Amino acid sequence: MKAADPPAPSLSLAAGLALIEAVELAVPARGLVLKWPNDLMLQGRKLAGILLERSGDRVAVGFGVNLASAPPLADRQAAALGGKVAPQVFAPLLAGSLARLLQLWRSTEIPALGRAWQERAHPLGTRLSVHVNKEETVTGLFAGLEPDGALRLQREDGAIDIIRAGDVDLA
Repeated sequence: MKAADPPAPSLSLAAGLALIEAVELAVPARGLVLKWPNDLMLQGRKLAGILLERSGDRVAVGFGVNLASAPPLADRQAAALGGKVAPQVFAPLLAGSLARLLQLWRSTEIPALGRAWQERAHPLGTRLSVHVNKEETVTGLFAGLEPDGALRLQREDGAIDIIRAGDVDLA
């Protein structure tokens, strides 16, 4: 990361947009939706995930995409592209999309990137359960994103929780 780069957590927005763009280029599909903070869903099932890990001034971005088949998951259904695109074809598409989105991340206001992400995500008002740690789960409605990419979760009493980390289930 460069000193002038936006905050590292907002990088997940660019990564998610790059991933959905690459999948759409490779295999035009209906029902692709970004799920905060780092999943790509296909018709309600997990197709791909993103992992960002920071070490010092560097951030590694990893993508896992079910190109051929989906592994059985105990806690959710998974989707796959069924081998419609080979890894050696998909990888350059993803690299190109990521390079373009990284440039936008560095040159665009982060709230604009957040709005672009939200347009590709589950709709506002979607019921979510967020596992913020092993002991705590909060539920509410998707109320958009904070300027830095954090999740806004509206509780039943109308209060807004700002979630910066957690595992989200679409309820």
